[in-house]
Amino acid sequence: MNIQIRDISKQFGSFRALDRIDLDIASGELIALLGPSGSGKTTLLRMIAGLEFPDHGRILFGDQDIALRPIRERRVGFVFQHYALFKHMTVFENVAFGLRVRGRKQRPSEHEIRRKVLELIELVQLSGLESRYPSQLSGGQRQRVALARALAIDPRVLLLDEPFGALDAKVRKELRRWLRELHTRTGYTTIFVTHDQEEALELADRVVIMNRGAIEQVGSVDQVYQHPATPFVFDFLGGANVIEAQVRERCVMHGETEIARLPDGSQASGAVDVYVRPGDLRIAEAHQAGIDVVVTGVQRTGPLVRAAAALAGTGQILSIELPHLHHDVPRFVTNERLRLRLMQFSVYPRAVKASPSTTIAAPMLIGRERSRSRLG
Repeated sequence: MNIQIRDISKQFGSFRALDRIDLDIASGELIALLGPSGSGKTTLLRMIAGLEFPDHGRILFGDQDIALRPIRERRVGFVFQHYALFKHMTVFENVAFGLRVRGRKQRPSEHEIRRKVLELIELVQLSGLESRYPSQLSGGQRQRVALARALAIDPRVLLLDEPFGALDAKVRKELRRWLRELHTRTGYTTIFVTHDQEEALELADRVVIMNRGAIEQVGSVDQVYQHPATPFVFDFLGGANVIEAQVRERCVMHGETEIARLPDGSQASGAVDVYVRPGDLRIAEAHQAGIDVVVTGVQRTGPLVRAAAALAGTGQILSIELPHLHHDVPRFVTNERLRLRLMQFSVYPRAVKASPSTTIAAPMLIGRERSRSRLG
């Protein structure tokens, strides 16, 4: 089932939860709605489900506008963060619930209900637990029951609201892999809400990044991570060091030092902010452009070495991350002076202050470079 969202807006009192949202979702796609609290992602999911109604706009399932239709007419499967299982019902009865409450004409026979429920229980890898109650299951098992119950009604669309948020880290990772495999097998159009960047990037075909009721960027995992459209997207997907600089004839200058060069054809000039991730800083060779720093601290944590360094001239503290076996690691010693090259970075126009209380941030990406050197 393909979904088209057109010009959707929603206001709660003085708070604008969604501001003229447009989004196309292809049939069979697994889409993540990603953003911080208050970004509008859960409101948008509830709109698609029929748990909220828009003030303006259309939501099309295929060619049918269902924006104002009640939830019972949409045939969506909804999985909540906290399972919402019936405590007094067994696994079997929880999964069968959506089939048993159908009207007499639409309700399958008892034989068909039993066949379908057992098939779904096997699909979610809970065979043998049909007679258990939710209190006798682990959190991961309860979430699988909730998913089987959502699938039992043959939904046109499957919706998941932070489905792994109540689980510990190890179980979340296991269920993410399992859900991706399940989606491949079933092919349902699936939309899930999360504020976990790793979860979205691991699971989704495409990621919709939201902020303050609007969509900042839509794209594949590679597109949003490698080519972030705005400073917000860059920072939200893993953090960033932000360095104030000037662009002069494709040279990115920090003071009078060239720290990087923009690719041919770049039209960037003037004041810019350079965004670079901690994992994209490495020690420069003698002939390479880079930023001069003094190492202020080093911390070894498992597979990563994290260092802090003060930027020459300003004292701004930068964060650096390296694999613990990387050949640069021994040179990161407190008080050591180093030059760091920017392996990969994005450049955005400097935010312009319109008044003492208003800041206008230009949303356009104006430059990006990949180092031609390989990461050692």
